Order: sequence, then C-alpha cells, then structure tokens
Amino acid sequence: MSQFKDDVAQAATAMRSVFEPTPCQENVYLSELYGARIFLKREDLSPVRSYKIRGAYNFFRKRTADGSPENFVCASAGNHAQGFAYVCNRLEKHGVVFMPVTTPQQKIDKTRAFGGSYVSIKLVGDIFDQCNAAALEHAEKNSAVMVPPFDHPDIIEGQATVAHELVAQMADAHIDHVMVAVGGGGLSSGMTRYFEEAGLQPHMHLLEPAGAPSLKTSLAAGERVKLDRVDNFVDGASVALVGAHTFDVLKRYADSDVSLISEDRLCTSLIDMLNIEGMVLEPAGVMAVDALKDFDPEKIKGKTIVCIASGGNFDFERLPEVKERALRYSGLKKYFVLRLPQRPGALKDFLNLLGPDDDIARFEYLKKSARNFGSILIGIETSDAANFTALGDRMTAAGFVWEDITENQLVAGLLV
Repeated sequence: MSQFKDDVAQAATAMRSVFEPTPCQENVYLSELYGARIFLKREDLSPVRSYKIRGAYNFFRKRTADGSPENFVCASAGNHAQGFAYVCNRLEKHGVVFMPVTTPQQKIDKTRAFGGSYVSIKLVGDIFDQCNAAALEHAEKNSAVMVPPFDHPDIIEGQATVAHELVAQMADAHIDHVMVAVGGGGLSSGMTRYFEEAGLQPHMHLLEPAGAPSLKTSLAAGERVKLDRVDNFVDGASVALVGAHTFDVLKRYADSDVSLISEDRLCTSLIDMLNIEGMVLEPAGVMAVDALKDFDPEKIKGKTIVCIASGGNFDFERLPEVKERALRYSGLKKYFVLRLPQRPGALKDFLNLLGPDDDIARFEYLKKSARNFGSILIGIETSDAANFTALGDRMTAAGFVWEDITENQLVAGLLV
C-alpha cells in the first residue's frame, strides 16, 4: 500500500469517531434521464453539509495528537469556517474564525452554532484578502495555528477520504467517470492522488464556474495564475488562485480536462434537484450534476458516473435570484424596453398582444422619452421559449418600438 493511500485510510478510520461515511446513492431520476448509472456521493449529508469537515478534522487530528496546541484560527465565509468550527467544538479546542463584514448573517449564525463556546467570530474587511490578512496577523500575535481551507498536505489528505469511501462503496461496480467541482483544488487533488495510488483510472472531469476559471487558466499557462476578477456567485468554488500544493497534483491534467460551468445553467439544475428530488444543494454542490448536460448521450449510455455533491449549504434567501437566472437561461423570461405611445388605450393594445401563457412579471415606467412617447421596462415569463419569437413579431407588426435587453449586461444591470 502506498504511503498516501495508507495515510488516507488512517484518516478515514479516525473520522469515524466524528461522523459516518457519507452515502453514495444511485439516482434513478438522473440515471433515466441520461441512460447511464448516475451515483451521487452525498457530501451534503455530512454534519456540516459539505466535505470541508474532512480536511479540517485531519489537520486538527495531526496537530493535537499530543494534546497541543490549544488555539487555532481560520479565514472563511463559507463551508471551511463551518467545518473548522465543528471540529473545534468536538475536540474542545479554541478557535477564531475571521469573516468579511459582508458575510451573510445566516453563515455567521451557522458557524457560531457549530462552534459553540469554543469558537469566536471576528468580522474584518470587505473582501476575503483583508479578512485573511487579519487572521494571519492574529495567528502570529497569539501563537495560534492557521488552518488553511485547501492548500496543505493534511487538508488534501483529509479531502481524499471521499475517494477512499467511494472505492469501498462502489466495490461491485466499475467507475467510468467522476465529476468533481474545483475551487482551491483540495478535493480534486486528493481524489486524483488516491485513485492513482489505488490503481484506479476513472475519467476525472474537473469543473470550475465560468466566472472563476483559476485552474483552467493556470493549466493553460503552465503555472499558477491569479485571476484579476472572480464571479462569486458559486461561492463554494470561486477562487482567484488555485493552491500551490494542489496545483502540483493537478498540473498533470490538460486545460481541456477542465470544463467551465455556466452560473446561469447550473441554476436550472439546482432548481430541478430541489423540485424533483427534494435535494438542497448549493451552487458548487450541484456543478457535478449540471456538468452531465455536456456529455454526448450516446457516449455515456450504460456507463457508471459518480457526481460529487460537494455541499448543501444553500441560503434560501438566494432562491429568487436562482429562479430568475434559471428562467432567463432557459429562455422562459425576458426583459424588454418598450416605447409606448402616450395615448389612451396604448397599454391595452399592448396587453392584447400577449399570448395565453405570457405573464407580466415586472412593469415599470422609466421616463417620458419624448412628448408623445414613454419608455417602459417590462419583464415577461412564459411557458415556452418559442412564445417570445411570436410575441416579438406581433409587437413589430403592431408598430411598437421595442428592444430585448435580457442579454445586455450593461443595460439590464442598470434597469433590472
């Protein structure tokens, strides 16, 4: 047995004192949809609803074997903070979590609940870099141990226990494909090493949000590249710079091995899993499911595919935004700017153009653009994307001047 594989096995055994293996379940809905055997590795069912507890626990386990140190610190506004807090509480070690001031209250409350009396929370800065700098300063001044979110051998080893469990759970099946989201790379690099040293060769599909292609960019350049800008919508996987330790493992892949997942499209999968399967997944946690849409159905027919459902910490206050993005991606909701004549009956004339499945979701008078005309922002939802083509034809034939601004990010960002 290789050293890494042996170390991961020991880590997995030690974790059993904290939580049982997360289940790996065949999903009938997805299997029938894609004509393949689709399994979900349910990291959303861990005690903190993400795989992050694994790396945190393994890091603590190795540092506290002799009973010391007593003080730990981390910087995180998400799943790492909750895993850190949970382990502090279980091992009765004191920890401080630094979070940006902009962190949603729900995440602060959950971290506090997991940590109990052993964890305190400090809100510092508007962005993660400021918060991280404060955490590092605190660690130095207070002789506390900084617990990184992904870029450390012990974190990688802990995350690799996902693969260790998976191999045991799928012992009777040949795994053809594994779908895994990449943020800093702790989970994907750990699983890569474990599979290789176990002599297994499933096709690893590495997935990044389209707005945060840190690994893909780095692989294309042949070195780690820090992104100038990151879209944080997929907060569990949006990282500006992949880890050094993790990149050392992941650099064996080509940039073509990394798929970029549309933030809008994954919203459709998140809604589907919630409505059809009753599964609450966060945006990063549903990426592996959403990536199935990129397969050629004929090429995966009868194959066995494992999707790592990496997390389920979804703030339901985000649901309206997720639904909005899903509708817009599916072509079922559009926004128009309409030039409406300032005369009696003009609005009624427009309303008569709507089809039986067209529903006005937003109507806002913008300004009077001319003496006889006014500009209207109107949002319309429908049951079939083709309905918008017919509506546009009717509006033009009726003499209305209009523009579809749905995909115009500049205009829609100002008006919607």
